[in-house]
Amino acid sequence: MTAPNATVIIPLLQVTGMERSLAFYTEGLGFTLKNKWTPDDPDKILWAWLTLGTAHVMLQEPRDLTMLTSSPIGNGVSLYIQCTDALAIHRDLLTRDIAPSREPRVGNGNWEIFYTDPDGYKINLASPTDVAEETLLSHL
Repeated sequence: MTAPNATVIIPLLQVTGMERSLAFYTEGLGFTLKNKWTPDDPDKILWAWLTLGTAHVMLQEPRDLTMLTSSPIGNGVSLYIQCTDALAIHRDLLTRDIAPSREPRVGNGNWEIFYTDPDGYKINLASPTDVAEETLLSHL
């Protein structure tokens, strides 16, 4: 049997407003635009590949947004980003007015910090800790 050649899984998120989503991921979370698709107008991005360290996400705005109206597109989708220090990222995001959707807390041996993007996708930052389970950041 040959060795597997798959190296990474990259989520593709359907978005309702590419400009708003790109701003959230790049200016807010700090991702960098790696690649883009502009088939109709060089100034209108319909697909983007973003990176943050070794983490990746792709965003796509359909040409026909009515295909997204049958249910909330972020419903049931969460992206977990394992970090070296999620609290440092949290503090940095606060300086850019990006607040978590709930107070950072310890769960499963990790600091867990939850955010929600403009389309309702859950972005969860986590980093290992030996702080007691269920500890809230405000209780340190």
